Amino acid sequence: MTLTLVLVLALLVGVSLGLLGGGGSILTVPLLVYVAGMDAKEAIATSLFVVGVTSAVGMINHARGGRVRWRTGVLFGAAGMAGAYTGGLIGGHIPDVVLLIAFAVMMIVTAAAMLRGRKSAGPDRAHQQLPVGRILLDGAAVGLATGLVGAGGGFLVVPALALLGGLPMPVAIGTSLLVIAMKSAAGFAGYLSSVQIDWTLTLAVTGFAVVGSFAGARLAGRVPAHVLSRLFAWFVLAMGTFVLVQQAPAHIAVPILAAVASLGAGAGVCYGFVARCPLRRAVHRA
Repeated sequence: MTLTLVLVLALLVGVSLGLLGGGGSILTVPLLVYVAGMDAKEAIATSLFVVGVTSAVGMINHARGGRVRWRTGVLFGAAGMAGAYTGGLIGGHIPDVVLLIAFAVMMIVTAAAMLRGRKSAGPDRAHQQLPVGRILLDGAAVGLATGLVGAGGGFLVVPALALLGGLPMPVAIGTSLLVIAMKSAAGFAGYLSSVQIDWTLTLAVTGFAVVGSFAGARLAGRVPAHVLSRLFAWFVLAMGTFVLVQQAPAHIAVPILAAVASLGAGAGVCYGFVARCPLRRAVHRA
């Protein structure tokens, strides 16, 4: 029963990647920790393999459609690989509770970025010369986060590619899959020196995630992307809060939950009753 549930949820991981160009690790790590029963290091390492393979397969369709900018992706991905490999080496020696708290924080930051919305580059920037130094720096920073906690892939890479590389959003999403595949491979290699992998389960989860990514790609044109992205962001925020409360010491878990609930209630009141609430502009921004 547990294996069946894990594989069904792995399908959703693939659907997320196919629909949104990201979200794989955000779902895979909690799935492997809380459903499959893995420890944090094994779950993060396994998620890097699953998401890396699924992203590489998903990139093929984007490449056929001309939606992968190879030079920009390789530059960003190469820097990300260096950061991810370093993160994987470091992560193998960090206590599980610290890794899961860092992962929860990354989930919350990612959810906030999704709710804020993705920005596309303006037409005047589409053919600007690439800021190579900034791309390498940002790629290394995002790669370090990915390798360390197994998260921070697509939802950080896509805006960076759009703004720094001057890529249109569809091209940024396609190129992000190349970057995610490269970073995930490097992060996974970093973890292999200190983590044992259950290859039977890993390959099964990967296979179902790949199938899900094909389904997600087919649905991408039929589901309003902004609606789906915001619903997913609230789900990620809830999951991040859950993981944070689970890992926090007992004497501060309740205050954390109360603080998050208060913020949520305040946001709801602001959105529902304050005419000039900033949340309204964020939610309804194209």
